[in-house]
Amino acid sequence: MKLKNSVVIITGASSGIGESTAKKLSENGAKVVLMARSKDKLETLKIEIEDNGGTAIVAPGDVTNKNDFKSVVATAVDHFGRVDVLINNAGLMPLSFVKKLKTDEWDQMVNVNINGVLNGVAAVLPILIENKGGAIVNVSSMAAHRYFPGGAVYCATKSAVKMFSEGLRQELAPKHGINVTSIEPGAVDTNLTSTITDEDIKEKMSEMQKMETLKSDDIANAIYYALSQPEHVNINDVYLVPSEQK
Repeated sequence: MKLKNSVVIITGASSGIGESTAKKLSENGAKVVLMARSKDKLETLKIEIEDNGGTAIVAPGDVTNKNDFKSVVATAVDHFGRVDVLINNAGLMPLSFVKKLKTDEWDQMVNVNINGVLNGVAAVLPILIENKGGAIVNVSSMAAHRYFPGGAVYCATKSAVKMFSEGLRQELAPKHGINVTSIEPGAVDTNLTSTITDEDIKEKMSEMQKMETLKSDDIANAIYYALSQPEHVNINDVYLVPSEQK
């Protein structure tokens, strides 16, 4: 699709992959709608994008709140007249062993990693169908393919995102021209691990941090690659891992 002048909603845009993706797409002519809970961080990013010649608006919201998502979409339409792309990037990864029964953290992951994606699709899909085209990019994970210690619930949520993406693609791409992509990174140097409270997992994660992980820019480049293809090309999955990761 043509990224220039396309309107792209990005969740989790205040840091990490979301922030890098907003910069990458705006540098290539997209008008980005920055969604996250931290308005101050979004305002700082907006200024940086505009200083670099890009176009961005701030639309604070919580992806787990359906009304927040509807409001963000309405803001995008009011400001730009349309929405072309949704990037469901917001996610949590408070890893823990199941026997620790950190059920509040399980609920958080399900609410953000799964329900947040569903809320985004529900809010934007009527517009994309009316447009007769567009794209949805869901940030899943390598965890959708294989379990790793402490990741039972996290892996389950990312597997759900991957399968939901494939279901969306089959339902939407042939009939409505809406391409759907699942982005599935391995270890990334972001603040995701900061939510881990299980001390046993923290010890294991310190070993992983010794290798050279992916950078947020690497994921942004993958998203750009998927979105910059011709409209008749749907990139189903982008699975990328650090060269050192087994």
